[in-house]
Amino acid sequence: MQEGRIIKATGRWYTVESSDGQRYRCAVKGKFRLEGKRTSSPVVVGDLVEFESYGDDGTGLITGVKERKNYIIRRASNLSHESQIIAANIDQAMLICSLVKPRTLIGFIDRFLVAAESFRIPVILVFNKTDLYGPKEQEKLTELTRIYRDIGYEVLHTSVPEKKNLELFQQYLKDRTTLLSGNSGVGKSSLINAVEPSLHLKTGTVSETHKTGRHTTTYSEMFPLSFGGYIIDTPGIRGFGLIEIEKNEIYHFFPEIFKYSKDCEFYNCTHTHEPGCAVREAVTEGKIAVSRYNSYLDLFYDEEKKYR
Repeated sequence: MQEGRIIKATGRWYTVESSDGQRYRCAVKGKFRLEGKRTSSPVVVGDLVEFESYGDDGTGLITGVKERKNYIIRRASNLSHESQIIAANIDQAMLICSLVKPRTLIGFIDRFLVAAESFRIPVILVFNKTDLYGPKEQEKLTELTRIYRDIGYEVLHTSVPEKKNLELFQQYLKDRTTLLSGNSGVGKSSLINAVEPSLHLKTGTVSETHKTGRHTTTYSEMFPLSFGGYIIDTPGIRGFGLIEIEKNEIYHFFPEIFKYSKDCEFYNCTHTHEPGCAVREAVTEGKIAVSRYNSYLDLFYDEEKKYR
């Protein structure tokens, strides 16, 4: 029996890197595949696993997964599966966003942040393609930057053509295991190539008809960085439905809402309609952004279809 880490997931096959740097092409033991939660994959990139290798052809069989310190999970769009774990055992996540071609929805951002907060995973918000922003987008960028920085999130503005903040982007990645996620077309692969050109990740274009990105990354993979650390590159995602969070606990993962909830008149306040709600009062007074409160309401009433 050997131990290793999943560094690539392609359908039913996984690349496992052992502690001595050897790589094996492994399948998952049949019985193991059927145990536990209903997910789109029993193991994911970042997982620490036990496996058996066979012969000298570099193949093997994954027989177990060690306990995860954390993971990012979302409701799977494929209705045959309950959930999709995107990556495991990460130090931080970077959500790459754009206000143009394609435009990242605020609801999508907040759903991702809630999922990360539920496992105390730090998130850096990266607003990319700023060279394409006109006056309207620049104004929106200023507003969103203020909102999220006031909450406590790191916010970075980047542009690959203008080489804007690429050194700072690299500093955030250095010596950490980072999940990079975002909608297709926001420039994730271009950003990675800019700080680690040797990876030669495939980049794509944005559909002019639908203003959405085309998938260039088709599977998740972990890459070592020459300056220290690892990145987990994942396929672009359109929606982010939450799972494993109880309805009455959602507000816990909005830091600013949780802060004011302690002053609500009722201990079981849902922050939707009750009298004496300190959260709603804070929204009215501008202490909580309306966009964030609306995201909370959407999650509370489970209007996930909006962001599919």
